[in-house]
Amino acid sequence: MSAPRFAMSKDGTRIGYYQVGRGPGLVLLHGIMESASSHMELAEALSDSLTVYLPERRGRGVSGPYGERYGLQTEIEDLAAVLEQTRATSICGISLGALLALEAARADPSIRKAALFDPPLSFDGSVSTHWLKRFDEEMTRGDIAAALVTSMLGTRLGPPIFHRLPRRLLVGLTKLMLAGQEKNAAAGDEIPFGRLAATIPYDVGLVDEIIVPVDRYDSMGTDFLLMGGDRSPAYMKDALHKLEKLLPGAQRIEFTKLGHEGAGNRSRRGQPDRIARELRNFFLRGECS
Repeated sequence: MSAPRFAMSKDGTRIGYYQVGRGPGLVLLHGIMESASSHMELAEALSDSLTVYLPERRGRGVSGPYGERYGLQTEIEDLAAVLEQTRATSICGISLGALLALEAARADPSIRKAALFDPPLSFDGSVSTHWLKRFDEEMTRGDIAAALVTSMLGTRLGPPIFHRLPRRLLVGLTKLMLAGQEKNAAAGDEIPFGRLAATIPYDVGLVDEIIVPVDRYDSMGTDFLLMGGDRSPAYMKDALHKLEKLLPGAQRIEFTKLGHEGAGNRSRRGQPDRIARELRNFFLRGECS
């Protein structure tokens, strides 16, 4: 990746971001257990027609720490700092990044277009967080592999076979994966899962902060594209279905034979070219050539 640039958030924390491509500006925001590099291939697929800015959300990579008052408002302020510095008026959020993009558009009417991929928006407790207690206990005793298995099962993410295997086997396989990622870390830009595990409770806490009354997203002037895969977790598909009803005029796309990882890099089973085609159509529609 190119050298990072930095924006200053309201509390003085530096938020790093990377820039790829040329054309109208688009901020591409990663989700849980990810970093800016997790969607570099998607950014590159868009780079012929858009200038893509990839923030590193705080608590990881080149960005500053969470801070004592961290919460949803902190993330919105971080994102606002990047939007202001880059002068971008479009945003695409992936997973938790989609939830943050939605909230940013609610707070900032200058955001003209927003694409949301699989937002983990909780309606009536549809996103379970009961597994966090076990996760915290496993992290406290240093069993990162077990904690990651707990989080994957709790969030219903990962490949389908993951949810059919015995837990002991899953922990063993996860240990092998973590060792392999650490071994290859120096050769690549992606942050290994083992180093991202500590960010999970912060991200899950953001989901818990948002209570969705019927009128939460009324009177928003942003154009929305709602995206997900037909193999994504049911609660994320349900969130998109409900958002489609709450956001008048929102466009909805469901990708066939694609899961929650669809917008990620190919090494993590993503199909960035498929996602990029729809994003390009959406964000360039109505732009002057």
